[in-house]
Amino acid sequence: MQLLKDMIAEKGKVFPGNILKVDSFLNHQIDVDFLNEVGREYYNRFKDDGVNKILTIEASGIGIACIAAQHFHVPVVFAKKNKTKNIASNVYSANVVSYTHSREYTVIVSEQFLGPEDRVIILDDFLANGCAMMGLIDIVKQSGATLVGVGAVIEKGFQRGGDMLRKEGIRVESLAVIDSMTDDAIIYRD
Repeated sequence: MQLLKDMIAEKGKVFPGNILKVDSFLNHQIDVDFLNEVGREYYNRFKDDGVNKILTIEASGIGIACIAAQHFHVPVVFAKKNKTKNIASNVYSANVVSYTHSREYTVIVSEQFLGPEDRVIILDDFLANGCAMMGLIDIVKQSGATLVGVGAVIEKGFQRGGDMLRKEGIRVESLAVIDSMTDDAIIYRD
């Protein structure tokens, strides 16, 4: 997606440890017009697949999923990183490791929001080593829902999470796949 690559070139910053900071438009401050184009792109890629739910993980994926859901006219379900008093005891859960936060979380989704009748896409801001996606895929499997595919706005191809998912036969739709990045350049996969 050329618009995304342009936004990364204009506003993104590369930090040590293979961190790409895109918080000025994607995951801290959100450029809603840009995100609407992201949502439209996901709709175009998945519109013929009978999607009736979008699943994401808190917090950075919520905005992306909500804007995309407006194009699909479907609800968004997000996995919570902490169980609260207002969530029923019947939940699906999975352990995920956050690359950015270097922390493990147990994420949960109430059983009332995912079931065998659902056709789900999973959307998130980044796909690096694939831990968050694998956790969400596990939750979809626990629910009996059908996984249509996963989407990451930005995939760090050099961290191999996307390649691992593809080898498992999972449809991965990343809007930009970065093969390498330095302070001076970002190299995208064709």
